[in-house]
Amino acid sequence: MDTDQSYEHVYTGAETNVQYLQELFEKEGISSRVRNDFDSGLRAGFGGGLPGQVLLFVVKDHYDEALKIARETFPKDFKDE
Repeated sequence: MDTDQSYEHVYTGAETNVQYLQELFEKEGISSRVRNDFDSGLRAGFGGGLPGQVLLFVVKDHYDEALKIARETFPKDFKDE
């Protein structure tokens, strides 16, 4: 991840869902980054993360807007708090 900007975790889910959210975010001018702990662990020679689950991060300044989009797009992936 970029150290120049602060990122916040906004969603964890299937890679296809994350890619779709990234497209929606891009249309709104929201910068995002993906982290796949499982793939990273495999490449490094050890296990980590869950298969098929990736983490999506957005620039901190756009967190609220991105979270709203993610909740509206995949409401079943969010538990009521």
